[in-house]
Amino acid sequence: MSANSADAGPVVEVVLLKGGRTKIRYPAELLADDGTRVTVRAPWAGEGVRDFGFVRFEPGDVFVEYYWRDRWYAVKEVRAGDGTLKGWYCDITRPATLSGTELVVEDLDLDLWRSAEGTDVRRLDEDEFEESNLLETDPEAASAAMTALNTLENLALDSGFEALLA
Repeated sequence: MSANSADAGPVVEVVLLKGGRTKIRYPAELLADDGTRVTVRAPWAGEGVRDFGFVRFEPGDVFVEYYWRDRWYAVKEVRAGDGTLKGWYCDITRPATLSGTELVVEDLDLDLWRSAEGTDVRRLDEDEFEESNLLETDPEAASAAMTALNTLENLALDSGFEALLA
């Protein structure tokens, strides 16, 4: 993705917060914003390769990321550089905000993975969520986070994310 490309959309800065601090910040092409859902596309923004054991994120991967202003999650479609679908990585977050050119999302430590084939659906980082003490400090947010994780897991196991992302 090149911000100079004649067919590229406007660029926004995705800002992922965790524990009140910026975890990562990266540029992304704004694909759509319907007032509720913001869709962006960005190359893998991490350093080098991140091998989870069940999937590898690496340079050349492209993420189409869906963020909602009224939902407690983000869904990221992950494709290899050649376009092959790897799967969907979902972050449990507070609802996203877009202010100017900054798309700000607060990560609540819970994640979900669904492989391209749908044969591998797994909850991730539940231990980090427990350690965050969100249940004690913000029980309403903790409840919303667990509801969001359960909702995404049910979608992943049932029909997948295609209808949600259409």
